[in-house]
Amino acid sequence: MYLLYTHNDLDGVGCGIVARCAFGGKVEIRYNSVDGLNLQVERFLEKSRRKSFLFITDLSVNEANELGLDEFVKSGGRVKLIDHHKTALHFNKYPWGSVQVEYENGKLASATSLFYEYLIQNGLLTPTKGMDEFVELVRQYDTWEWEKHGSQQAKRLNDLFYMVSLEEFEEKMTERLQKNEHFSFDEFEEKILVLEEEKIERYVRRKKREIIQTIIHDHYVGVVHAESYHSELGNELGKENPHLDYIAIMNMGGKKISLRTIHDHIDVSEIAGLYGGGGHAKASGCSMTKESYQSFVAETFPMEPIRADAFKNTFNLKNSVYGTLYENRKEQSLFIFPSGGGWVIDVDGDELNEHFLTFEDAERFVKRHYAAWLVRDQVYIAYLMEHIAESRTKA
Repeated sequence: MYLLYTHNDLDGVGCGIVARCAFGGKVEIRYNSVDGLNLQVERFLEKSRRKSFLFITDLSVNEANELGLDEFVKSGGRVKLIDHHKTALHFNKYPWGSVQVEYENGKLASATSLFYEYLIQNGLLTPTKGMDEFVELVRQYDTWEWEKHGSQQAKRLNDLFYMVSLEEFEEKMTERLQKNEHFSFDEFEEKILVLEEEKIERYVRRKKREIIQTIIHDHYVGVVHAESYHSELGNELGKENPHLDYIAIMNMGGKKISLRTIHDHIDVSEIAGLYGGGGHAKASGCSMTKESYQSFVAETFPMEPIRADAFKNTFNLKNSVYGTLYENRKEQSLFIFPSGGGWVIDVDGDELNEHFLTFEDAERFVKRHYAAWLVRDQVYIAYLMEHIAESRTKA
């Protein structure tokens, strides 16, 4: 008998699906949250189920269970932990641990892709074209490669995962992979996925008006409260606010915090680790502890949301040789204009000492340090007319 303890997201359930294809009814699968896994493993060790082969995928155990599993294996038990998070690399010191973040060709690994390859290499599963395609879609989504390469099928697979029950998704995908030569969505799924994409777009558009800017541990952070669509929301808010280091999404009902970044120099798994969480460099999460609640919720609650940049301007445009005008909630006017081969910032008539090589660098400074937004044409024209009048009066 096989046991599989795995995560309850798409990558974790992907492991469950390939396990079902490999073992059929001979595998017992338990889908867990990060916190729930340790309780499952504690119970497993208490029962000392030596006749079962335990697989743990897409999750890692705490120190107590780590030592317990090692003793279990040394006494004849069978365990294999397969993961792809760098926070789990220390499990490679055990013969029963196999953690790989990326492949030799530079592609990032997922738990589903690693588990699929393990089953094939050990003669436990015969690969098919359809399973290859399914596993690759899961890998692309979980590692965020889908966004880089525009792989909408990977994103749609994740959308479908959250539209049906976990059990229904597992059953449908398993049956499909066992019967069909290639992986694809059926006609009904295609229709509901279109509706779901429209729903996500409306949801993200509403949440864009609710994001708050703050500083936490020397990082500029966008905080937003949302129960759904964390990946899509984090990605869109990050692209719309590139001056922010990362986006923190508060799920108050689930008492969870999701962290997302679009930047290569920011590793949100390290930030999540400060609060007992973990994950990937660009997508991580943690539980809402007293400390994280204070930093991300209590201290940001009184703050006003970020104002969005004006988007229908004809004159007040970014990177303009005539200058670009921003404002903030303190009613400060910030004017970015070219000077001396670079860019300079004027704040309420006083030029800052900083000199920026690119407009983007200057705008990033304005948005980070002044929480400012691009104003509408009417405000821009009034500003220019006022300053022209002042110049003529001085002359």
